Amino acid sequence: MTQTLPVTITVNEKEYKCEVESRLLLSDFLRHELGLTGTHVGCEHGACGACTILFDGESARSCLMFAVQADGHTLTTVEGLAPSLSSSPAGGKEGELHPLQQSFWEAHGLQCGYCTPGILMSMIPFLQKNPNPTEDEIRHALSGNLCRCTGYQHIVDAVKLAAEKMK
Repeated sequence: MTQTLPVTITVNEKEYKCEVESRLLLSDFLRHELGLTGTHVGCEHGACGACTILFDGESARSCLMFAVQADGHTLTTVEGLAPSLSSSPAGGKEGELHPLQQSFWEAHGLQCGYCTPGILMSMIPFLQKNPNPTEDEIRHALSGNLCRCTGYQHIVDAVKLAAEKMK
């Protein structure tokens, strides 16, 4: 018999109260229970960064946590960066792309897009703490996110552009 536990989790400014299996991964909760499929699952070991979300404002690997561990916490997924109905907890305005998303579009910082949500969610707190990063600092901050398509140069350019836009 699988144990279920009650949780209250705020995701993208919306509160969810539900029962979850104690073994349910947070990434699976977000994708399968809430339908927030922008949180991708790559390696399921925390190495690729595709599942990165904001957990109380800090980047975290959702594949390494159980949904019950998020009880009482505030999460932001990539869907929360450019909300259509409310202001974004990560700084975007209603109906607009977040400056980081806009910069990825303008600087061609993505190709297949599988890694992009995790990279975006890793760069949000990085840019908040380091609003004027060097290329080396950006590359170091990106080191926890794997991209097999781009070679990273356009991603670095996009993060630089976003830093300028967010000043």
